Amino acid sequence: MLSTHILASIFSKLSQNRTMFLVGLTGGIATGKSTVANVFRELGCPVIDSDQIARQIVQLDSPVYWAIVNSFGQEILLEDRTINRERLGNIIFSDREKRQLLNSITHPAIHKAMLKQVIKYFIQGYRYVILDVPLLFETKKVARFMKHTIVVYCDPQAQLTRLMQRNNLIQEDAEQRISAQMPLEQKRKMASHVIDNSGDPASTYRQVCKLHSQLEDSMDFLAVRLLAVVTVTGFGGLLYMLMKRCII
Repeated sequence: MLSTHILASIFSKLSQNRTMFLVGLTGGIATGKSTVANVFRELGCPVIDSDQIARQIVQLDSPVYWAIVNSFGQEILLEDRTINRERLGNIIFSDREKRQLLNSITHPAIHKAMLKQVIKYFIQGYRYVILDVPLLFETKKVARFMKHTIVVYCDPQAQLTRLMQRNNLIQEDAEQRISAQMPLEQKRKMASHVIDNSGDPASTYRQVCKLHSQLEDSMDFLAVRLLAVVTVTGFGGLLYMLMKRCII
């Protein structure tokens, strides 16, 4: 099994490659990040969803599942023994230390799974890949590999209203969840691109299309797809080549 150090080295090499670059997508809770990610998908961009990966790695009896259960107790389980995400969410949003504990358990496995998908899209010759990461700026471990970062923004009142309606929360609970994250305005200042999702869906769609065009134009054309290398050497040969370049 590849070590975390080697995986990070490969990730770094891929992020510096002239034939493909990585774009980090983030935002605040209920700002519309998933909506923007879906538009990128419609435009033909590969999107790696860290939330989806997070759900996969905590499946029943997986190593991450047991690490979470051992850390948070049996009370976070449903009758079928799967993790009650709502109950676990209530715990971590009200306790910073427990939130950090959960992140320390899940993030290494999430990052490894994301890297596998990045390699797949690298092989297929995509110009850029979107990495949908809610805590992109908070963790910093993934952000440093991004050539571009995108924040999906909306005005604070709209964010609060959307969260209350979406999660059926009272205002106090919604405000607590928002305050548990890095301030949206701070993320906005850190990003290289901002999608303002305060208005109507058509406005958001136009902004994403314009940004997609800019990102496509910023890439040098891939003259020879790396897929040819895979055809000759196989996936194992490709992985060996990448590892060799990273270690040397």
